Amino acid sequence: MKVILPVAGKGTRLRPHTHTKAKSLVHVAGKTVLEHIVERLLVLDVDQFIFITDENGQQIEAFMADKFPQLDCAYFVQQERLGPAHAVALASPAISAGDDVLVVFNDTIFVTDLTRIPQLCDGIDGLIYSKEVEDYQRFGVNVMKDGVIVDMVEKPDTPISRLAQVGLYYLKDGDGFMRAIEAAIEAGAKVKGEYYLPAVFMRMIAEGCKLGAPTISDWLDCGKPETLLETNRFLLEQSHVVEGEVEGSVIIEPVSIAAGARVEGAIVGPNVSVAAGTLVKESIVKDSIINTNSHVEDVILEGSILGDDVTLKGASRVMNIGDNSIIEMVG
Repeated sequence: MKVILPVAGKGTRLRPHTHTKAKSLVHVAGKTVLEHIVERLLVLDVDQFIFITDENGQQIEAFMADKFPQLDCAYFVQQERLGPAHAVALASPAISAGDDVLVVFNDTIFVTDLTRIPQLCDGIDGLIYSKEVEDYQRFGVNVMKDGVIVDMVEKPDTPISRLAQVGLYYLKDGDGFMRAIEAAIEAGAKVKGEYYLPAVFMRMIAEGCKLGAPTISDWLDCGKPETLLETNRFLLEQSHVVEGEVEGSVIIEPVSIAAGARVEGAIVGPNVSVAAGTLVKESIVKDSIINTNSHVEDVILEGSILGDDVTLKGASRVMNIGDNSIIEMVG
């Protein structure tokens, strides 16, 4: 199996944090979004992880080399912003006849048992993972008949389907999938100037391809600050650990305090992630994410996200602060 991870994109909804780093390297629940995703893929027999990057590609390469040096990784740069299908198509040189392909987009962390792929794909050609939602008008949805997808509708006005596509796709014939993307691009199948995968899948369905739509257990959005905090809460409930130094403080679980972090004379939690190299001193922090090498002192924080190398001293606020910031509030 080859896994394609499109990690390009400006991540505008997560600014200011994505001004200085790739959006998949933002922290949540003690790890980067990318680390959470890759760890969920390790249950599979993956021959190669193929990353589609942008100008932040060196950050992704350095991260993977540090955290997952045992994995075979390839990198392709998306020079033009021409949409998700165009990004996936860039992996074509690494896909050979006989390869099956899993495509994983990085705005969400999925919760599902990927080892069931062979069982779920028995008798069909691929899987478009889905999540049943109430607010179907916000999503592209799969329309089913006899267990396979017969149509895909973008943001339907009526509840023709509540099965929202979640950005996780499996194709038995990876090489054929690449050819279908190429054909869609050659046909100019654009929406607002970009190429999207539903047009590719509908082309494949029209040619007789059978695609299922298994539902995932949870769909954790990491694309904007408020949903990143929601995902932080969810993941900390599943797994939390205190590895850093804690002195004269009250810890209200669930929290994640990384090795190399220090908490002094503070109340931390619930739902707080503190990354390595960070000091939290004489402060009250809850429902927040504090990234690496930051200094938080004499503040009350709730519902906040602080980037790397932030110094924040004094007063009670809700903060969304990017990397390399120094903020001192007096009075």
